[in-house]
Amino acid sequence: MFPPLFKAAAASAQVKALLGSDPVRVWPFGDTEEKPALPYAVWQIISGSPDNFLSGRPVVDAFRTQIDVYGTSAASVRAAATALRDALEGVAYLVAYNGESRDRDTKNYRVSFDLEWTVLR
Repeated sequence: MFPPLFKAAAASAQVKALLGSDPVRVWPFGDTEEKPALPYAVWQIISGSPDNFLSGRPVVDAFRTQIDVYGTSAASVRAAATALRDALEGVAYLVAYNGESRDRDTKNYRVSFDLEWTVLR
């Protein structure tokens, strides 16, 4: 029911170099540490559906996930987003760049992109 996003990200040496290895700072939405080291990434499923058949149960689920990378500089979030893109494009399809922004209160930078997954059950 869930894409193997963390598994694929954590297998990348480039992701671990930029987002740590203990822990790898790639969390499902709402599961970040209270004050995580920067940069870090969060992800969430924004849509999905099973590949239904008239007879029998589905054997494939499709998901769209949004990944948001936060950090103290544009360069750090761009580098981390690039590492995540490179690690995840082997198992999912990058389908949207959602832009860049800077939080008014924290002054942290953010890069966002979407991936589509086809996951065998």
